Amino acid sequence: MSNVNFQLHSDSYGRLVLTTENGERHEGVTPVRAFPIAAPDEGLSLVNYEGHEVGWVDRIADLPPAIGRLIEEELASREFVPEIEQITEVSSFACPSTWQLVTNRGQTELVLKGEEDIRRLSQTRLLIADSHGIQFLVRDLTQLDRQSRKLLDRFL
Repeated sequence: MSNVNFQLHSDSYGRLVLTTENGERHEGVTPVRAFPIAAPDEGLSLVNYEGHEVGWVDRIADLPPAIGRLIEEELASREFVPEIEQITEVSSFACPSTWQLVTNRGQTELVLKGEEDIRRLSQTRLLIADSHGIQFLVRDLTQLDRQSRKLLDRFL
């Protein structure tokens, strides 16, 4: 268990309030992941409404459960990055094209404006932005089925 040098609670408006060990109080604190894709549970900055860091968390798992829960709930309310599990259909291999997907949040579609909206994060990880700015994650290309990889390869 790491040494936590702050207290965190939710006020009556649902905002996070951080109190440092010297009694300094910061209202409306927002957790921000340092590495949201590569290491989502490590390295979180707690920033005030002006964007200044007022706290740091090495690992969520090392926090007292109540504080960890508050941070996780706040992150979940702001983050929406569905993971692509299967690409079932692509309207065209020319852009823009409409993709039919199965994600960890259900079936949906995305409109790919151009190949430049597919970003390779690592050898096996991709981030795909749709025409509405929603980011879709392919956590591991090798875990996609053969047809999905074949369709995706046409755009890479």
